[in-house]
Amino acid sequence: MTNRAVPASVLAGVGSYVPPRKVANEELAERLGRAPEWIFQRSGIRFRHVVEPGTTSGDLAVAAGREALSRAAVGDVAAVVVATTTPDRPCPGTAPSVASRLGMAGVAALDVQAVCAGFVYGLGVAQGLIAAGTADSVLVVGTDTLSLSVDQADPTSMLFGDGAGAVVLRSGHHEEPGALGTCVLGSDGGGRDLITVRGGGSEERSTADGVPADPYMRLEGREVFWRAVEHMTSASRAALDAARWKPEEADRIVAHQANARILAVLAQRLGVAPDRVLSDIERVGNTSAASIPILLDRADRTGALEPGHRVLLTAFGGGLAWGATTLVWPQLSRPH
Repeated sequence: MTNRAVPASVLAGVGSYVPPRKVANEELAERLGRAPEWIFQRSGIRFRHVVEPGTTSGDLAVAAGREALSRAAVGDVAAVVVATTTPDRPCPGTAPSVASRLGMAGVAALDVQAVCAGFVYGLGVAQGLIAAGTADSVLVVGTDTLSLSVDQADPTSMLFGDGAGAVVLRSGHHEEPGALGTCVLGSDGGGRDLITVRGGGSEERSTADGVPADPYMRLEGREVFWRAVEHMTSASRAALDAARWKPEEADRIVAHQANARILAVLAQRLGVAPDRVLSDIERVGNTSAASIPILLDRADRTGALEPGHRVLLTAFGGGLAWGATTLVWPQLSRPH
């Protein structure tokens, strides 16, 4: 239950950025030995955006963050949280660099690593900073360049695209539009091998003969599918209960864009009409931590999200990690 004695975290701005280069299924078909339509039927994706050489997750984060800040009308924020599984460097974190490039050197800045659940985890971290009085406003960015982390010969590479999305949260009141509800978060480290990059960490920096360990993301698609459905459903129900909403009272569900089939089963499990589950996976693919804020920005711009809509956010990713929260969509300033 939300503690009304502490400040609420209120969404004040949203922005996103995807790199200009599009990769359609036709470009992947020969390499993967699959027909373009087969790729679409299995994933719901027709094309995804990928970075050019030299473009980093931080570059995407700066572009998305700048857009969110321009719409928020809060001035400089007091903290920056960057959710990413593809940081610019193993050390230091990407968030301090993003903050500095946005003209906010000196603010608190940290990375969150919860893979595809990273943005919802980032919201939880920002909510805690605001509730504690550590910050009165926070920029939360989800950014990933997974096209650089996948084995191009692996069929699962067809799922991933690059991009960044961001929101600005400010201190406010629990009753006002945009106020986040309870952030329900969970994890199961026993499933860490289901979505993993083994190489590069302290566990497997290299093999015994000095050859670099496997640097690519590996995932067990079938098992991940059902774990994602299970945990997003349970987290969603907990977040809805905390908000005192019934599932059918959620006007829009914005879930991590992992796979179109997961979204369909999630709607079925929650007992909501499929058209309430927003999706842009057909045009951007799985952008990991960036997927929810990219979709929020696009839905706000197109009118798929309207002021007053009751919105459920939910995500699942490596860790295993998952989360969900709620808000009533606010009236935001239009993009400049």
